[in-house]
Amino acid sequence: MIKDEKIWIANTQNGENVFIQPKMANRHGLIAGATGTGKTVTLKVLCESFSDMGVPVFIADVKGDVSGLLQTGSSSPDMDSRIKKFGLDDAGFSFCSYPVALWDLTGKKGIKLRTTVSEMGPLLLSRIMKLNELQSDLLTICFQIADDNDLLMVDTKDLKAVLNYMNENSKDLAADYGNISSQSIAAIVRAVVALEIAGGKTFFGEPSLKIEDWFATDSQGRGVINILDSSSLINDTRLYSTFLLWMLSELFENLPEVGDAQKPKMVFFFDEVHLLFNDAPKALLEKIEQVVKLVRSKGIGVYFCTQNPRDITDGVLSQLGNKIQHGLHAYTPADQKALKAAAQSFRSNPEFNTEEVIQNLGIGEAIVSFLDENGVPGVCQKVNILPPQSKIGPADAIARDSCMRSNSLYEKYKNDVDPLSAYETLSQAKKQQEEASAKSSASTSGAAKKGGTSKSPLAKSRRRATSSMGSSLGREVGKALGGNFGSLGKKIGGNIGASLGRGLLSTLFKI
Repeated sequence: MIKDEKIWIANTQNGENVFIQPKMANRHGLIAGATGTGKTVTLKVLCESFSDMGVPVFIADVKGDVSGLLQTGSSSPDMDSRIKKFGLDDAGFSFCSYPVALWDLTGKKGIKLRTTVSEMGPLLLSRIMKLNELQSDLLTICFQIADDNDLLMVDTKDLKAVLNYMNENSKDLAADYGNISSQSIAAIVRAVVALEIAGGKTFFGEPSLKIEDWFATDSQGRGVINILDSSSLINDTRLYSTFLLWMLSELFENLPEVGDAQKPKMVFFFDEVHLLFNDAPKALLEKIEQVVKLVRSKGIGVYFCTQNPRDITDGVLSQLGNKIQHGLHAYTPADQKALKAAAQSFRSNPEFNTEEVIQNLGIGEAIVSFLDENGVPGVCQKVNILPPQSKIGPADAIARDSCMRSNSLYEKYKNDVDPLSAYETLSQAKKQQEEASAKSSASTSGAAKKGGTSKSPLAKSRRRATSSMGSSLGREVGKALGGNFGSLGKKIGGNIGASLGRGLLSTLFKI
């Protein structure tokens, strides 16, 4: 809830209100706790508060519980007791629904969300496909070749087309790009096929997400809560975490610097965050830390949700200024070590033992520490989290479907578009090459029948043109369709011609 222009999130045991300062909300945060301790309710209360403040929200819904935000909450004996306990009647509390945009990679439970292969970039794709170092380097070269030849890679068939082109022309490409191993290319192609089976054909394509569509408010000025249904995506944990990381990088790359704003431009909740850091290579961890440090200046607040703070690297954990710690259990030596680390991450309160309190927190109780107006972490407090105003639990199927289809973005992203891209361009160029080769062979054969020989200047010229076509295909492929592919590709996809830098996470900057 919003009270005195601040985010009212909880009350202390003595009934004192506890707030998050809006201008400190983009200093990132942590929501941690064991299963069943109340993290989801805390997430919903925060989403509601940011929406009431006019701040759009993105959140991944792993279990389906967050979708209840789109339906009005209801009274119950327990809820009525909590409302009375917090004195919410006098604070303007009322059950209501919130403006929600449902998203889904499959398009079944929400607006279809896609990206292109080019936008994802080689670094994140390598992680999804579990490529080794050599294969990752070759994938990076694949993107470089696509860039150099204005080849727009929209979907997986485009990626396979460029990989096959590399394999077929490896000798001609070696001078500019180094040796290209056919065995490694074959391994990457197999990984692409596996990705297609896992759903890659669905979520790589056009129209890809335009990040500005997330920055919307309703008629009352409340920020829209963008919910990504992740119930199926979570089955492939590497794909889930990498896709969310791509979304975060898109926000970083596309938004202007805003400095210290009075409130965030958007708040991004990263649930099940341990999946992001598990088995991540050192280079990727460094990039993640860089994004978390720098995205604050774009007005984006990132809130990591996990069972244990130890799931997050120290470099990222040190950037999280607003912390909400629900109960943790300590059944094993490893659990006890994690409990101690969680307690030590807070500024201690002389009135209680933080470690003991965390271990004995009940459902809906938490230890919190928020930044004050000057950015100083507060002493940790034991609090009771406010109840949500929307429905507790998942939304029903009818409400979900109505919410999805009534959104104006549904029609925008509903139908797949297959633009002119690498697959079509390379196929066209190869066809032209074969036709030219056939004409040259026919001419040579005709000259031989007439008593001519290969010494004919015309025959020699044609043979030279045919033999040079294979080696020049890469440089000429952009001209295969009349020399206008570069400009056409930009109009359709907006992703080609970028340098290989691809920002902090090797994703393409839009041009």
